[in-house]
Amino acid sequence: MPFSRGKKPTTSKIPKLQPKGLENQDGPQTKRSSSSPQGAPKKRTAFVDITNAVYQCFMAPRFDSDGVKPAHKIELSNPIKKKDPVKKLQKKVSVLSKNDVNLKSVVSSEEKSEELKNVESNIEKLEESSSKAPVPPHLLPPEIPPEFDIDSEHLSDSVHAVEYAKDIFDYLKNREEKFVLHDYMADQQNLNNNMRAILVDWLVEVQENFELNHETLYLAVKMTDHYLAVSQARRESLQLIGSTAMLIASKFEERAPPCVDDFLYICDDAYKRSQLIAMEISILQALDFDINIPVPYRFLRRYAKCVNAGMDTLTLARFICELSLLEMDFVPVRASLLASACLLIALVTKDLGGWTQCLQFHSGYSVEDLAPVVRKLHDMLISPPDSKLAVVRSKYAHK
Repeated sequence: MPFSRGKKPTTSKIPKLQPKGLENQDGPQTKRSSSSPQGAPKKRTAFVDITNAVYQCFMAPRFDSDGVKPAHKIELSNPIKKKDPVKKLQKKVSVLSKNDVNLKSVVSSEEKSEELKNVESNIEKLEESSSKAPVPPHLLPPEIPPEFDIDSEHLSDSVHAVEYAKDIFDYLKNREEKFVLHDYMADQQNLNNNMRAILVDWLVEVQENFELNHETLYLAVKMTDHYLAVSQARRESLQLIGSTAMLIASKFEERAPPCVDDFLYICDDAYKRSQLIAMEISILQALDFDINIPVPYRFLRRYAKCVNAGMDTLTLARFICELSLLEMDFVPVRASLLASACLLIALVTKDLGGWTQCLQFHSGYSVEDLAPVVRKLHDMLISPPDSKLAVVRSKYAHK
């Protein structure tokens, strides 16, 4: 039972420990008794039996043939005793064996060093042979003529990724083939082109109010188009689709994306949180979670670098490109082709020349390839603006 707090027990069941080194020793006046405690049978240990047997065999007195008891011979141990020659020989043999082991270890270390030298020489030979062997074409850096080199000036800046810049944009251009769309509006039973234009105009306003990147806006519009191309949508859920696409694009492009509550707020609480999350799952499943879609804005900045376009020229090309987001006619157009056509119109408008050889090298398009898209963009620019779709124009109306 535990003791009550504040009271010391009268007796303790814990045995007292003897001082260290005295627990197995008897006192000076005590005699070791072979008798057992009272009431217990007498015990004989095996150790006592063995010592008695040894004493009887070797230490008991022996008698001569005459029956006379011999006197005990006391032999004194001589501290200066000659060493046994056999032990000396054994020590010499052990020393010799140790010397042999040491010699073997030295020899083995020399052999190991020779082996290491052989391995190093073999590695050098392999490196020389590999340097002489031809490098596969896909491992070679892209061959860029000096007059078309637009990245070497940023070689010291790791942010520009000069070594991989052309490979990155070639990869994005190859991925465009996977995301080519058609005019899906004919398959939508409850939507039309005007509804989509109003949604995109509202997304531009959201991007401006939240101060999001341009890439976020373009990616949100692309995801909306890809989702509507494979899923039927009602008019009431169109804003939910657009805001959810903007949420996904913000998570993909932004460092600090807006939260779900922010998008519910801009929708004037027309939808519940569970509806937005369910729509996010639906869009990601419809796109097979592949949302790295090439957008025109990335190509536009890359191609503007080829002619050292100023901010005013780049802003004009951006304005044309964002206006094209409202039009259903430009949904099937590839992102790189649309960016090239917008830049060409901006260059001609600013009297900065036409499509140069450097632009043709990096974009892969000639003037003949751009002509049909440029005509469509020109028709869009000269057409009277819609008063209901004024967000893009007011956005670029600032000085």
